[in-house]
Amino acid sequence: MYSPYSTKLLLIFVILSLFEVSKSSELRFDRKNGEFRILQVADMHYGDGKTTPCEDVLPEQMHSCSDLNTTDFVIRMIRAEKPHLIVFTGDNIYGFDAKDAAKSMDSAFAPAISSNIPWAAILGNHDQESTLTREGVMKHTVGMKNTLSQLNPPDIPDIDGFGNYNLEVHGIEGSELANKSVLNLYFLDSGDYSTVQSIPGYGWIKASQQFWFQRTSKKLKKAYTQNSNGMKAPAPGLAYFHIPFPEYANFDSSNFTGVRQEGISSASINSGFFTTMVEAGDVKAAFAGHDHINDFCGKLMNINLCYAGGFGYHAYGKAGWSRRARMVVASLEKTGKGGWGAVNSIKTWKRLDDEHLTTIDTQVLWSKRSAGARRKKPIGHQ
Repeated sequence: MYSPYSTKLLLIFVILSLFEVSKSSELRFDRKNGEFRILQVADMHYGDGKTTPCEDVLPEQMHSCSDLNTTDFVIRMIRAEKPHLIVFTGDNIYGFDAKDAAKSMDSAFAPAISSNIPWAAILGNHDQESTLTREGVMKHTVGMKNTLSQLNPPDIPDIDGFGNYNLEVHGIEGSELANKSVLNLYFLDSGDYSTVQSIPGYGWIKASQQFWFQRTSKKLKKAYTQNSNGMKAPAPGLAYFHIPFPEYANFDSSNFTGVRQEGISSASINSGFFTTMVEAGDVKAAFAGHDHINDFCGKLMNINLCYAGGFGYHAYGKAGWSRRARMVVASLEKTGKGGWGAVNSIKTWKRLDDEHLTTIDTQVLWSKRSAGARRKKPIGHQ
């Protein structure tokens, strides 16, 4: 844990507010380096700020540790990585210890708002346990500054959950793909707890949400390949949600990068969303939170299933095991004319909240060169 308390904190906010970033809702790749950078923040568990104590830190850290450590970590990550989008993947506040849900959310998301960087959020299983319902939490989030979060798709009135939406990332302005989404981001509400009496445990991504995902994926693939210059394969996609699904349990230390230090806290049933993504064919990686001391990425059926690792200090963790964040960077290919084309690769790494924001576990999640070589590992076989 890096101690945040210094007179430089206010200065940091001022510096962030001066960053030259687009305030438009349209997301684009950076024309200078052909990159799109995404910071994932999982499980902040924000309470009431400086009065909220930390959990699972070393004894010598406890007296000075609070929600402000979480705030400082977000600020340091923004400064270090300069993301084009910040994604908060649920349990953004810890409802039981947040006296006023709206005020806690305002504080939790304050670094993203001050940075003028676009950000998006989804719900976890604890966000609604304060003074607002799940719908109320998401409505408040959607109304905040600089957010691209959405309550739900307007054309599907009966969709389950709150916070199912997609964002399109367009090609370089002035390029042949300027008007096409070359990277598609899917956000889904994985629920909180089962509402079916005979099914215990956590929630899951429901059939109505999967129908929306299938229809959206099909629409995006058609738009990308229609009237295009040799775009036969769909644009790659990334999916974000809070609660992992059962397929995350298919990995051990022999076939993932990172650590698995606790069980996979998925729903007790399999709703089939992983199969839905495999069938759609465009999602290259999916990112969850929920299990704070798991931070691995493993590939199954050509889809990477990843954890971010716990970010927040008012959340369970492991004393001496640094809080962390996950970066994902998509890079475009260079064209023969010296311009930028489609997505060439998607990489990821994690940063630890230590003195140097140490980078660990850099890996390639997908590359255009290897996209044709599909290797499947049958589920249930060693």
